[in-house]
Amino acid sequence: MARKIVLILVLTCLCIGLAAADWNILNPIWNINARQDSLKNYCESWRINVELNNIREFDVVPQECVAHIKKYMTSSQYDADCQRAIEEVTLYLSRCCSLKGDGKDAWIFDVDDTLISTIPYFKKHGFGGEKVNSSSLEAWMEESKAPALDHTFKLFHDIKDRGMKIFLVSSRKETLRSPTVDNLINVGYHGWSRLFLRGFEDEYKHVEQYKSQVRKTLMDQGYRIWGIVGDQWSSLKGLPEAKRTFKLPNSIYYMS
Repeated sequence: MARKIVLILVLTCLCIGLAAADWNILNPIWNINARQDSLKNYCESWRINVELNNIREFDVVPQECVAHIKKYMTSSQYDADCQRAIEEVTLYLSRCCSLKGDGKDAWIFDVDDTLISTIPYFKKHGFGGEKVNSSSLEAWMEESKAPALDHTFKLFHDIKDRGMKIFLVSSRKETLRSPTVDNLINVGYHGWSRLFLRGFEDEYKHVEQYKSQVRKTLMDQGYRIWGIVGDQWSSLKGLPEAKRTFKLPNSIYYMS
């Protein structure tokens, strides 16, 4: 009898020990949820560090995070994050700028994923999980079907109505000028002062170098660049600097 009691106690202790030591074995549902939470946290951390410019020069989104990035970039959270950035621009404009009325007050916008969206293209091409095929992307750009981004559409016209000159500085090639202009006009943009595209001499420059040289050209002409809105750090960094820069989220691709 005593032996039976001892055996029962040993088995009870063993079961309790197993349960305490390894929930994964005794509760497979808990194990699945834990893995899913861990992956979600990893992918969100990856996305945030792209936005912070801690992760750079990536060719593709990690395969295990493609679904997470797609979900974010097509979500109401992405819209809310963009809108919050635009609200900061509006707040800055309300108190920043003593316009001189001499035609030299200026603002710079990037084009892709700032004024118009490439998300329809990436929905069909891996959402960052595939290395960007420049020929395929440019063929899509030639169709002039990129939709406007509502948050920056309103800001664009607000800044124009304030009397600032608007310059569009894009990393697109000069050969895409006609479809780019058509696309912008078709979705309601008009009244910009100049659209800068990359000429043959610019194609082998880093995007940051090319866009910095455009800003230098404008400043040498006497323009005061009150701000820049873009979705890539290469649109915002480099010398000379604008008075303020505002970044929109984009973790699908990286341009340096």
